[in-house]
Amino acid sequence: MPAPEAVRLGRKRTLPACPNPLFLRWLHELRDQAAERGLKTQHVYRKAISSLEKYPLPLRSAKEAKILQNFGDGICKVLDEKLQRYYRDNGPDAPIHSLPEGAPSAGGLDNNNRAPSKKSNVSRKGGMESEGGGQGGTKKTKKKREYVPQNRSGGHAVLLALHRHNQVAGSKGYMFKMELQNEAQPLCDKSFTVPELGSKYTAWSSVSTLIHKNLLLKTHNPARYSLTEEGSSLAERLESAEQGGDDGGSERAKVKNCGDEEGEEGDEEGVDLTASDQDDKEEEEEEQRPRTVVRPACGSQAGCPAVGRPASGKSQAPETTGRRPNAGILLPGSYDIVLCVDFIETTGGSAHRKQDLVKELQRNGVTFDIRKLNVGDFMWVAREKVEPVPGQLRAPSGRELALDYIVERKRMDDLCGSIIDGRFREQKFRLKRCGLRRPVYLVEECGTAASHLSLPEATLQQAITNTQVVDGFFVKRVQDVRESAAYLTVMTRHLSKLYQGHTLICRSRELEGDGEREEEGGGRERGSPSCSLISFAEFNHGAIKNKCQTVSEVFARQLMQISGLSGDKAAAILEHYSTPHSLLAAYEHCSTEAEREKLLSSIRYGKLKRNLGPALSRSISQLYCTTGPLA
Repeated sequence: MPAPEAVRLGRKRTLPACPNPLFLRWLHELRDQAAERGLKTQHVYRKAISSLEKYPLPLRSAKEAKILQNFGDGICKVLDEKLQRYYRDNGPDAPIHSLPEGAPSAGGLDNNNRAPSKKSNVSRKGGMESEGGGQGGTKKTKKKREYVPQNRSGGHAVLLALHRHNQVAGSKGYMFKMELQNEAQPLCDKSFTVPELGSKYTAWSSVSTLIHKNLLLKTHNPARYSLTEEGSSLAERLESAEQGGDDGGSERAKVKNCGDEEGEEGDEEGVDLTASDQDDKEEEEEEQRPRTVVRPACGSQAGCPAVGRPASGKSQAPETTGRRPNAGILLPGSYDIVLCVDFIETTGGSAHRKQDLVKELQRNGVTFDIRKLNVGDFMWVAREKVEPVPGQLRAPSGRELALDYIVERKRMDDLCGSIIDGRFREQKFRLKRCGLRRPVYLVEECGTAASHLSLPEATLQQAITNTQVVDGFFVKRVQDVRESAAYLTVMTRHLSKLYQGHTLICRSRELEGDGEREEEGGGRERGSPSCSLISFAEFNHGAIKNKCQTVSEVFARQLMQISGLSGDKAAAILEHYSTPHSLLAAYEHCSTEAEREKLLSSIRYGKLKRNLGPALSRSISQLYCTTGPLA
């Protein structure tokens, strides 16, 4: 009987190095860039890396890699472009099956502990170093280099803005997106909302990198951004470097090289990762010419930077040290009042009638813009006047602040249908919570057609009256489309005259919550308009119907399904019990059923502060406390 084969003990055989380290390094770079920008192509590059690592033969061009799995025309084209650029920089005879002398190795080689090619002596800062090449070389492992964003990049500005906000007395410890963009914009050379020409990325794209590097924490909905412990310590060092002023160059170098004893000025780890490879040369040229600051549009940003025309040179220097005095302000004469029309009002349904509205507005000389409105049919914005920039095909978009007037247009037949299917109450509830303080109901009479509707005319008239008296909407009655266009024309001219000579300030709804300020501003706004306005982008985003909802919002919708429970009553209940769990916990503390039925009866709602009443309180308690089917 033959003796059993001896068991081989010890470490596994070291895998041979990838014969295509240059292609592998480029794929790792492409994967990292896609991951930092949140693109799904990172998974494609990851699969291509896995395929290339298993391929044992050297490749002369990327086209030969098409035989491998997960290598398509797009990846091969990108790699061939990088290969041609490599030949131009290093000569046509430059080796491609071994990395150049001193070039950083691919991230995958370090992570998998694979040795570099024998022909190369690879040295990566903060990673693996092979002395002597091959498998027999000694490896020296260093501490991984800390990520530090480039000076005046998006990540650099976000860290500084959050750090300075936390230093203010009474700081809440976090910032909303629009507030953070507003504070960080003066500290960054790129716009947080408007991408540069030929690119789709903004300075805000670097936020995903900060979150991935565990420097920034994103929680809640709407999103709240706060610094982690690592981000706070890094922001403190960046702040000390900023305060050093002209003498802070050495301090910045210390920050940049922290975690790496042999850091160099040109190391790629200190570069803003939101920039693409093709932008490197452009940034070098930009440093040698005066910068031109193009104001981003408030329509796409919540932060609303300063008003003014593009300026260059040293006039922008004060912005680098602190807040701009005009941040979030539209000065008199720098904006126009524009009517916004929901695109549903111009398409579909009775097309000829809807086109009549557009023709009437054009005939009356009204400046209007057709766009998607998530709530309401008409509204007005103050749009910043922006001059075209020489050399650009399109003029930059002006910032837009939403005026406090929004119009919901209803024909009598549409009003009847919305009451039947429940849209009427929901639309009024959303209009009251949209952040604009002057909702208007524009009711078009159908004439004799009203007598043929599903609901009696008296019911429709009562609904209109309740909208005006109970809900506090301004109701305007017109006869047809032509009168509707006339009303919109008169309102546009009235608002243009009303806001003439006023300075408008951009405020954030997120900082105020959903609380209304009609009581404090109602009397003042009768004589003069409200000059503290939210941006159109924030208004339209907050009015999305099917957006991700909080528990309180779902609870409010649930309560409004009860007969007789309006939006005001639901909001009053939410002030005391914000979630179903809190309400059920209160019911559990009640000793008797009668006490449960009277729990909500004394809650006051609306402007008149009336009690909710025992009947409605009993209905709610039966709904949430009955374990079996309701009788």
